[in-house]
Amino acid sequence: MKITHLTPHADWSITVTADDGRVGHFDVRPYLQYEAFSPLKDIDRFMECHNGGYFVEWDCGADLCVDTIETKMGKEVTKVQRSPCTQ
Repeated sequence: MKITHLTPHADWSITVTADDGRVGHFDVRPYLQYEAFSPLKDIDRFMECHNGGYFVEWDCGADLCVDTIETKMGKEVTKVQRSPCTQ
């Protein structure tokens, strides 16, 4: 899976769109207890995440690999149909 689009939310979650059209929701709150993620308790810093394609990263050095995101995405993962023109 490669991340094509990433949207952070004010509830410390991110919506991830994958290159295969799947869209899922990932809750980052359980990770905020770890030292590397503690700066992200500041919602403004959390909202400044970056799409690394195979990972999500923040300027504080915290990151999440795509494997972690894929296995823990919410059950509401959906497959979005793409037209041949947008592939």
